[in-house]
Amino acid sequence: MSAKTLFDKIWDRHVIKDLGDGFSLIFVDRHMVNDMAGRGFLTLNKRGLPVAHPEFTFAAADHTVATLEARKASAKPDDNPYAVNLRDNSRQHGFRLFDLDDPDFGIIHVISAEQALALPGTTIACGDSHTCTLGALGAIAWGLGQSDIVHILATQTSVQRKPLNMRINVTGRLAPDVSAKDLILALAAELGVAGCVGHAVEFAGDAIRRMSMDERFTICNMAVEMGARFGLISPDDVTFDYLRGRPSAPDADAWDAAVADWRSLATDATAAFDAERTLDASRVEPQVSWGINPGQTIGISATIPSLSGQLTGSALATYETAVDYSGLVPGAPIAGTPIDIVFIGSCNNARLSDLRVAARVVEGRRVASGVRAWVSPGSERVRREAEAEGLDQIFMSAGFGWGHSGCSMCAGAGDQMREIGASGQRIASTTNRNFVGRQGPGTRTHLLSPAMAAAAAIAGRIVDVRSLEAIGG
Repeated sequence: MSAKTLFDKIWDRHVIKDLGDGFSLIFVDRHMVNDMAGRGFLTLNKRGLPVAHPEFTFAAADHTVATLEARKASAKPDDNPYAVNLRDNSRQHGFRLFDLDDPDFGIIHVISAEQALALPGTTIACGDSHTCTLGALGAIAWGLGQSDIVHILATQTSVQRKPLNMRINVTGRLAPDVSAKDLILALAAELGVAGCVGHAVEFAGDAIRRMSMDERFTICNMAVEMGARFGLISPDDVTFDYLRGRPSAPDADAWDAAVADWRSLATDATAAFDAERTLDASRVEPQVSWGINPGQTIGISATIPSLSGQLTGSALATYETAVDYSGLVPGAPIAGTPIDIVFIGSCNNARLSDLRVAARVVEGRRVASGVRAWVSPGSERVRREAEAEGLDQIFMSAGFGWGHSGCSMCAGAGDQMREIGASGQRIASTTNRNFVGRQGPGTRTHLLSPAMAAAAAIAGRIVDVRSLEAIGG
């Protein structure tokens, strides 16, 4: 038997039929549905089709729900049409809905892991490109378009072209106060937004093995920002300890057998990858995006790149657009850039460990005058756990808003929710995308870690969190 990668092993288990030309019909173990899937249900219902496997379908209205002042209003049955659509279809088709008043409600990628709906060796699909987050558990997880959503709802299968395999080896050890978010931003800067197109990426190496599950989720979440549809990490004892005892994890009688199977999924020692890349984690410093995509990222000690004489064609056009839109000057330091808004949240960096790190930075300090800052936990479970530790009081005492769970500013939920910025405002954000206008028309987003975002809130400008004496407050 030929040696296989982790991705190949999971893929081969789920192929129903080889369709030729590289395409296969794949069985989908879990279909996660968010509130942006409304047209999918509209099409399904117009055709009179049932949901094929409601027991494998799970939903949450995470994108459009308010997390701050308007949260109570948005929980009304007739207030949010996107949430209403999920409620109506959940009742009609019988799938599990984590509704707004459910104690287990949260961002779909966060609660999929919390509930152990995502398990090693499974296939998971959702109408959201950051579904690759769940690959951190050793799963094949990917985002869908509306037509694919309908197909899965109706058949529990998906037509997919098998990608090439890439392994990214991360060696060395992250320095103190340098995070998984800094690492993945550094990778995006090195490989570019198209560096992994056509590949399923397995993150490997000593630096990855040392990471907690929360850190691994952050890494896999941004695989798509480098062009990969799939990002995976081989399951190990860290994975198993995280999953043990969670609501949908195998029970005690089945646990040992499940773990034995999950261990077998590791990439074979002699398996060949179509591409390999290496990054030394010890070289990474805190990172900040400066432009209009995650690949336009630099270290906190660096300056805005001057590339006009080094680029041509579309690359030059993208660079010039980014410089113009960002309002930054090539050659100027990124440190010291004033900010107006700080957002700590999203499926990338709103788990309990992220909030703990940010709280340590802001404790005993105050948000700078003129800066608006808030926290939206990744799930209601995370919110409760944070409150039990007093993290909410630390944030609120510092001048942060403390919200409920939801995508909030990451998705640009809408100006009626006051969870977007105004044109010209500069935002320090723990989210995963800094596209033009994503957090409000005309806004400028800087991606960074929770610690760096917290430091920016206190300083009123982008600063190196490792130099707390420079922050003041």
